[in-house]
Amino acid sequence: MAIAAVPAYASKAQSRLRILKGIRYGVAERFAAPRAVPFVAPSAGNFASFGPACPQSGNRYLPASEDCLFLNLWAPKAKAKQPRPVMVYFHGGAYSTGSVTDPVNDGAALATHGDVVVVTVNHRLNALGYLYLPERFPDSGNAGQLDLILALQWIQAHIAEFGGDPKNVTVFGQSGGGAKIATLMAMPAAKGLFHKAITMSGQQVTATGPLNAEKRAAALQAALNGQDPATVSAEQLVAALSAQDPILGGGVYMGPVLDMRHLHRHPFWPDAAPQSLDIPMMLGNTVLESRAFYAPNAKQLAGLDFDNLARRVAPEMRIDAQPEWVVRQFRTQYPDAAPLNLFHRIVTTARSWRGQVIEAEERAKAGAPAFVYQLDFEQAKHTDDIGLSFGTVPEPSIDQRAMSVRIMDAFVRFARTGNPGWHPYSLAKRETMIFDANSRVENDPRKWERELFARIPYIQPGT
Repeated sequence: MAIAAVPAYASKAQSRLRILKGIRYGVAERFAAPRAVPFVAPSAGNFASFGPACPQSGNRYLPASEDCLFLNLWAPKAKAKQPRPVMVYFHGGAYSTGSVTDPVNDGAALATHGDVVVVTVNHRLNALGYLYLPERFPDSGNAGQLDLILALQWIQAHIAEFGGDPKNVTVFGQSGGGAKIATLMAMPAAKGLFHKAITMSGQQVTATGPLNAEKRAAALQAALNGQDPATVSAEQLVAALSAQDPILGGGVYMGPVLDMRHLHRHPFWPDAAPQSLDIPMMLGNTVLESRAFYAPNAKQLAGLDFDNLARRVAPEMRIDAQPEWVVRQFRTQYPDAAPLNLFHRIVTTARSWRGQVIEAEERAKAGAPAFVYQLDFEQAKHTDDIGLSFGTVPEPSIDQRAMSVRIMDAFVRFARTGNPGWHPYSLAKRETMIFDANSRVENDPRKWERELFARIPYIQPGT
């Protein structure tokens, strides 16, 4: 289905902006590094429509094409005394789905509110961006990351044309977008292309190992029944991802690979990548991430009660922990909580939030602490901070508008100065901004959950 139009309240800002959509920044060949293209001056092209999204399961974003290396730009028309900060957004979707053509990623409100240049980027996803076939295609496995690097190179070369400061580029991204940023912070080719980083519910402690990546490639090729992945259609490649993942189960996972060609080390293991310690970083998560992962009638939640809670959370935690013991601990700590609330608390803490804690700890250990936030507002779930940070929440309430302004202000301040307005995370205090109706800094929020799971090794899902 085609995406909806930008909401009216977000489009009000557009008259004050220079908006260019569908700017080509590169050309992609199957499983190869992208190629740069000559710069097309704004006056010489038609930039009124988004470029296509990468093909993906569900075909949510149309049109879609393997030729999807396009970016979009919102820049204030008014002249500024100094070049404006540049905020570059990478979308989520766990490396396999998503597109910045989604109306929630419209940059008009953020560019206007913050007086910044906003850029959003599409790139290759799933097997098209991350299938690992090193003997035939040495750049495969990280082609999607190389797309992002090429986009950042385009920004370095051309953003001054639009009033942006190539010396002050902030990358921000939610979920898979944040994980892509964490990975770029360990990729030598990305060094110097951005100067600040914000990850929103998007951690990448470790990358996929090459042997696991080869097993996944074999599973996908088996699903193609002997056909060459280099010559089948993009739709056939995407369909083959429904084969069972040999490591995780479920569909075949795709993500960055520790290939020793473009990625030489894990992003945050055994420590924070030294090449990026000079980059100010902000890490955020929502308080109940997992509320976005399960429909109310999902098999994990249907008929949920205390008798089956342990069985239901066991496979969802993605760690090897004794589920009955975990449930007993949480029931003791939260004696009045219903089974549904405990389910989301347990899964959120075990599965995703721990990655953010590890990243914050490693930055603090390295003497380059990150700024940490947690979105508690309206029991926030995964993705809730996207619309708030862009100012694109559909039909926002008064409270939602106020929260959106608060978050945009913090993001823009960070983009300008490298400090969002609170103390960075230290191991002694674990300072965390809690965005809520009463926003405040708390020391070590969710300390009990952090300490409970700290005794169990964390393994990045998918790696």
